[in-house]
Amino acid sequence: MQRAREGSNIYLQKARKNKNDEFYTQLNDIEKEMRNYTIHFKNKVVLCNCDDPRVSNFFHYFSYNFEHLGLKKLITTCYKNQQIDLFSNHDQERSIMLQYEGDKNNNKIPDIEEIGVNYLVGNGDFRSQECTEFLKGSDIVVTNPPFSLFREYLSMLIDYEKKFIVVGNWNAITYKEVFTLIKNNKVWIGVNSNRNFSGFIVPHHYPLQGTEARIDKDGKRIVSTNNNCWFTNLDINKRHEEIILFRSYDPKLYPEYDNYKAIEVSKIVDIPIDFEGVMGVPITFLNKYNPNQFKIIGADFEVKEGLLPNIIKKNWTGKFDRAYLNGKRMYARLLIKKL
Repeated sequence: MQRAREGSNIYLQKARKNKNDEFYTQLNDIEKEMRNYTIHFKNKVVLCNCDDPRVSNFFHYFSYNFEHLGLKKLITTCYKNQQIDLFSNHDQERSIMLQYEGDKNNNKIPDIEEIGVNYLVGNGDFRSQECTEFLKGSDIVVTNPPFSLFREYLSMLIDYEKKFIVVGNWNAITYKEVFTLIKNNKVWIGVNSNRNFSGFIVPHHYPLQGTEARIDKDGKRIVSTNNNCWFTNLDINKRHEEIILFRSYDPKLYPEYDNYKAIEVSKIVDIPIDFEGVMGVPITFLNKYNPNQFKIIGADFEVKEGLLPNIIKKNWTGKFDRAYLNGKRMYARLLIKKL
């Protein structure tokens, strides 16, 4: 599993470096996640501002479920006006905005006559003033933003105090700006992540790398990064489920790090029920994180930046880039305490 994730990280790191941002979310993955937020959508304006509205699976989902969710309005925009074949390298001169306000002829299908099509003045970049106005007028933002611009995108949502459900990469958790939001319970992980994603549609010029890369029956090229999740600030039932703890603390089974005043807990299921100190856990802990059961003290990269001086052992003379145990550098760790 770890090797597969490392391979996914390499693939996404290359994508970020090369600004390869066209990872399109499949409809079944959208359906699987959105079913957990239905109570939040009633009478709300939903904005999908990183989606070619004519071929976006986000537009498809919300337009076909408009009445079921009780939406007020659906707006979708994208960076420039793409071709109808989904992948056009943004070579059209004008960008468009689609607006849908529900079924008017009672045929339960979003017809072209019911969809308002408008050309945008600018290029459709979510950062433009034109698109910022759409953001201001929305209630909930749902999309898969450009991988290389995730920090900037999330920052805009926070600045304008918007509710959102957006796709991102697990690596984003280690971004200082993102982790601060998670630690302060301003952002959390959605329901589905990693292998719960069935894969992303990519353009023809993207390499099909990885053991699960494939071409589906419709000829779409699919890559499975196995390293993605949903980021949200909408409340979900999962966030209030407690982890059932049944292990007892034993210093022989839970050794303290060489450089941190914290014990190593390599699996979430092994968190001891009777330990009150600081514990180091894998970042996948965030999939199970209940803010009423645990407090996030910080992360190993914050120790490196000098933000958690009380965690450091005074007699340690080595590196602080990660936690070390018996001289071995550990994988990324969150530092938590039971409440």
